[in-house]
This record gives sequence, C-alpha cells and structure tokens, in this order.
Amino acid sequence: MIVDRGRSWWSSRRLRLRLTLLYGGLFFVAGSILLWLTYLITGQALNQQFVTGFRKIQNAPVDLAARPMVEDVIFQGDIENRAGNVLSEMVRSSMLVMILVGVVALVLGYVVADRALRPLDRVTEAAQRLSESTLHERIGLRGPPDEVRRLADTFDAMLERLHRVFDAQRRFIANASHELRTPLAINRTVLEVSLEEPAASEDLKALARALLGTNARYERLIEGLLLLAQSEQELTVRRPVDLEQVVRTALEQIDLQSRKRPVTLHQDLRPVLVEGDPLFLERCVFNLLENAIKHNVRDGEIWLALRRQGGDAVVTVRNTGPAVPPYEVDDLFEPFSRLDGDRVRSFKGAGLGLSIVRAIVRAHGGQVTAVARPEGGLSVTVRLPHGLS
Repeated sequence: MIVDRGRSWWSSRRLRLRLTLLYGGLFFVAGSILLWLTYLITGQALNQQFVTGFRKIQNAPVDLAARPMVEDVIFQGDIENRAGNVLSEMVRSSMLVMILVGVVALVLGYVVADRALRPLDRVTEAAQRLSESTLHERIGLRGPPDEVRRLADTFDAMLERLHRVFDAQRRFIANASHELRTPLAINRTVLEVSLEEPAASEDLKALARALLGTNARYERLIEGLLLLAQSEQELTVRRPVDLEQVVRTALEQIDLQSRKRPVTLHQDLRPVLVEGDPLFLERCVFNLLENAIKHNVRDGEIWLALRRQGGDAVVTVRNTGPAVPPYEVDDLFEPFSRLDGDRVRSFKGAGLGLSIVRAIVRAHGGQVTAVARPEGGLSVTVRLPHGLS
C-alpha cells in the first residue's frame, strides 16, 4: 500500500519534479559558467597586478647593496604561487556557495513550479470528475488571461456544449420511447381485437396473426434500440448488488424446456457483490443466456459460472453451437451484426443482444470479451469491478 501511494505521488508530481530539475540544472549551468568566467577574469587581473608590481620593484632606484636582497625576497615564482593559492581558495569558496544557493534554488524552483501548475491541477481534476451527471460543473478559473486561463475557459466552453448535447439526447430518447411505442401498442390492440371478432374470416385472422408477429418483432427491435441508447448513458443508479441474486432472477425468466431446441444448463454460482444498476445487470445476464440459447444446437449445453477473480466479479457463459470464425467474434458486439448475414428479418432477434451487453458492461466500468470455442459456440466473459469501498 505504501509503495502504491509512493508511485501515485511520483506520478502526480512528475511534471513538477521535471521542472524543478530543469530550473536547478539551468542554475548550476549558469553558475558554472559564471564561476569559470570569474576565475579567468580574476586570474588575469591578479597576473597583471603582480607583474606590474614586480616590474616597479625591479625598476625602483635602490642601493646596489640592497638590490640583491629585494630580488631574493620578491621574485616571480613566489608571485605566481600566491596568485594560484588565491584563485584556488576563491574557487572552493565559490563552489561551496553555489551548491548551497543551488539547493535553495531547487526548493524555490519546486515551489514556483507547483504554484504555476496549480491551475492545471484544477483542469485535470475537473476532467477526472467529468461524467454525464457532472457536466454542469465548471472550472471558473480566475486570474489574468494567460495560457492557463484560456485553457480553462476553453474546457468550460466544451463542457457547456457537451451538456447541451447530452440534454438533447436524453429528451430524444424519452420522446422516441413514447412516440415509437404508442403506435405499435395501438396496432397490437387493434389486431388482438380483430382476432376476437366472431365475424372475422379465417383469412383475416391469419393476416392478423402475421401482422401481430411483425408488430412484435418491431416492438422488440425498438425496445432493444432504446435499451441500447439508455445503457450507453451514465448510470443514474449505483448501489451494492448481489450479482448471484441477479443471475438467478434472470434464470427465472428463461424456460429452457419450452423451446424448440432444449438445452441443458450447468451452473456454478458464488456470492459476489458489485456496485451498479441491478436492472441493467439483470438484462445483461439475460441477454447472455438468451444469446447462448438461440445460437445453440438441439440437446446442446450451456455452462454458466459466477466467481470473484482478482477483486472483480467474473461472469462466464459458454455454449455449444455452430462453429464461429474467430475473426468474426468481435463483430458480434456491433449492432445488427449477424453471422448469417440476416438483419432485422431474422426470427432469432434484432441482433442487439451482445451490443446491449457491451454497453451495460462499459457503463459499469467493466470489460466483455468473447472467444470462439473449437468445438463450436462461444465463450463470453464479463468482468465487472466490485466498486465497493
């Protein structure tokens, strides 16, 4: 845990540390250049001063008896030695002072970098909080109109546009749900009434039954499209859910024996808690089971497993069935994608089952994968984060 926190702190402060090292590196480079120039200038000045003084002493009018004594005390080698000692002491003192000031410069550089990047932290935090339910929030950065302020204002403008788009999408889904379901419900009622009419001929009743079947397929199609659109939205309900109970509820809605192709279901369920919308999760499991049943063979088998793996809830549905080309498995999660080339006309459904599964899983922050079984059929795995603190 401590290691993870250390890595998280390092990752969040990486730019600050890079800027601090950059500031410190520039200081040490500039200080080294200044020290080198000072060394050259000081050495040259000392050389000129000592040489000038030596020449003045040599040219001074002194007694011939004292002249050899002066030349023995002050000579050029001693001058150069003293000048070198002065320069060495100056370099050592300057380097010590430069190191101390450099440490202070690193600390000040970190403080300056932290203060300069603080507005960017607000932009980053706003982006991390961004979801469909928090699009009304704004950064509202105050200060001079510099680069960071313009970035924050641009981000706020983008949030405003996204907010309007999502509001329009919600209204469209609500209106479409009403406008599309109502006429189909009216058609179904009229057809059902016509079937109960005693004076109706057999041809009329046969036509009404055919139209009822067509109407039911379009009802399922519209229901699937609306559910797909809703499941791609931000979740409005998040609460702890016992996924085992959700799976058992979905199993109660499926009658394996009344179908034209009876199958055998093998269960391996364990209690697993997740956080999310129980209705969406129930529909996700239902679609997985329905897909495994529809695309199976007579007297086929289905293996349903629920377990916890690595802190995540894992739902696996494997089924027997026709061979599936591995390169077409990923396309099965696209809307209306079918292996047999059929679209909405297929009696097996509208081709939205796995698309809805993927949308629901993504809305819960999970992943869904599918693998073609060598014996035929699919193995679909849904991994959901527990999301519980």
